Amino acid sequence: MHHGEHGVHGEQPAKDCGDDLIGEVINAAIAVHRILGPGLLESVYEQALAFELTDRNIKYLRQVDVPVVYRGNDLGMGFRADMIVEDGLLLELKTVDGFSPVHLAQLMTYLRLLNIKRGLLLNFNTKLLKDGIKRVSI
Repeated sequence: MHHGEHGVHGEQPAKDCGDDLIGEVINAAIAVHRILGPGLLESVYEQALAFELTDRNIKYLRQVDVPVVYRGNDLGMGFRADMIVEDGLLLELKTVDGFSPVHLAQLMTYLRLLNIKRGLLLNFNTKLLKDGIKRVSI
């Protein structure tokens, strides 16, 4: 390996984002929850959050394909991440009674497959959104 090279050949360095951005995204999600309240479909919160992020000049992608490759073969399973913000923060939006280990495992797997370091699980089905936020870093 030559000096100055990093990582395995062909691998992109993992994408990361700062705490400021995470704070902004959480504020946007809290604004959505304050206006809409709990009890709606995930897709409604996603659409509203898209408006909030646009208002704040934060770039995002919605329903991003998550490729699952097994022994060099793309399994073409059609998994989708809800939102990726500024290329470095994965958001999974839920409307559930509470997070289960499966939700966390799914987010961790998506982060790994997309080579992103940080994610947020956002559960809009809570009285206060701050009780429905889980930060994840890998």
